[in-house]
Amino acid sequence: MEYWALAMFLVLFLLLLIGYPVAFTLGAIALGFGTVFLGIEFFSLLPLRIWGIMTNFTLLAVPLFVFMGVILEKSGIAEELLDTMGRLFGSLRGGLAISVVVVGALLAATTGVVGASVVTMTVIALPSMLKRGYSPALASGTIAASGTLGQIIPPSIILILLGDVVGVPEGELFMAAAVPGAMLILAYILYVVWTAWRHPESAPAIKSLANQSPDLLFSVIKSLVPPLLLILAVLGSIFFGIASPTESAAVGALGAIVLAAIHRRMNLNNLREALQRTTRLTSMVFIIFIGATAFGLVFVGMGGDKLILDLFTALPGGKWTFLVVSMLLIFFLGFFLDFIEICFIVVPVIAPVAIHMGIDPLWFALLIALNLQTSFLTPPFGFSLFYLKASAPPTLKLESIYRGIVPFVVIQVIVLGLIIAFPQISLWLPEMMSK
Repeated sequence: MEYWALAMFLVLFLLLLIGYPVAFTLGAIALGFGTVFLGIEFFSLLPLRIWGIMTNFTLLAVPLFVFMGVILEKSGIAEELLDTMGRLFGSLRGGLAISVVVVGALLAATTGVVGASVVTMTVIALPSMLKRGYSPALASGTIAASGTLGQIIPPSIILILLGDVVGVPEGELFMAAAVPGAMLILAYILYVVWTAWRHPESAPAIKSLANQSPDLLFSVIKSLVPPLLLILAVLGSIFFGIASPTESAAVGALGAIVLAAIHRRMNLNNLREALQRTTRLTSMVFIIFIGATAFGLVFVGMGGDKLILDLFTALPGGKWTFLVVSMLLIFFLGFFLDFIEICFIVVPVIAPVAIHMGIDPLWFALLIALNLQTSFLTPPFGFSLFYLKASAPPTLKLESIYRGIVPFVVIQVIVLGLIIAFPQISLWLPEMMSK
C-alpha cells in the first residue's frame, strides 16, 4: 500500500501539469485513493482537521497581511519611493537599478505581495529605464528579482505558512529570514554596480536625475519615514516580543489604512477592491490548505510517510545528503509548481524526515523559504516573469527577461548555499533575541 501512496503524487503532478485546479485536485485524489484503500469511514477524522485549520489563530495573520499589502499598493507609496530614489541614485551608473532594488526591499518589508511589487515597479520604472538606455535584460531582471524579495523578507505570507506547516514559531522564522534577506539585497546591489562598471552602456548615469533639487532631502524623508515606521511597528513588535505575528498583522493593516488616508487614496472604491482581493487570495490559500490536509491524511494513512522516511534514511551521507536532495527537489519543482502548492504538498512530507534526522526545523524552514523564492524567477512558470511580461511595454522580448533573471537566480542559489554551509548566519538573531 505504501507504493500506492507514491502513486498519489504521480497522479497529482500529472493532473496539475494538465491544468486542473490545485485545491480540488488534491481533495479528489485524496477521496479517490482513500476510499479505495482505506474505506470511506477513514475520513471521519477529516472534519476535525479542517476545524483545526479554520480556528488556527496564527493563520489569521494571512488575510491581515494580504489586506495590508493591497491597501499599501493603492496608497501611492511605491510611486513616491521610486521617484525619490531615482532622483537620489539616478546620477550614478546603475543608479536607477539600485533604486529599484531599494524600493523592492522596502515594498517587501511593507506589502509582502510579490505580484503587486513586480507590477508596480514594471509599470513605473521599466519604461523609464529602457528610455534612458538601460539594457532590457538588466532592467527586467532587476525588477523581477527585487519584486520577489517579498517572499523572504518579513512579513511574508510564505513564512507564516511554512512556520505553521513545519511547526516553528513564526516570529523566530521572521527573525531568521531577516539576515538572508539583507544578504540578497546587498548582493543584488553589488551585482548592479559590477555590471555598470563592466558594461557602462548597459546602465548609464542619468544626468537629468542628478540630486540638484534643494527639496531632495525633504522628499527622501517624506517618502521613507512612513514605510519605515510601519516596518518598525510590524516587525519591531514581533522581534521584541510585544505582539504575536497575528497581532502585529492587525497593527500593520491599521497602519496601511492610515498611510493610504495620508496619501488621500483611502476611499470606498479602494477599500472595497482591497477587501475583495483579500477575500479571494485568502480563500484560495485556505481551500488549498484544506485539500492538502485531506491529501496528507490519506498519504499518512497509507504509510507513505514511513516509506519516504525509509528512502531518505537509506541514502548515504546522512542529513547532508538529505538536505541536498530535498533542496534540489524543491528547486526543480519550482520550475513547474507555485510556492503555495510546494508548501502544502511537498513540505509536510519532507519536514518530518528532517526533524527525525536531527535537523533544526527553524533552519530547515528558512532553507525552504529561500529555495521557494527562486520558483518566482524560474521559467516556464515563474510568476514574477508573467507579472513583468504582462505589465511591460510590447517591445520587451521574453528572451530579454529570461536572460536578465539568470544572474539573480545564481545569486539566490549562492546565498542558499551560504546559509546551508553556515547555519549560524541566520540563526544568531533569533538566538540572541531569545536570551
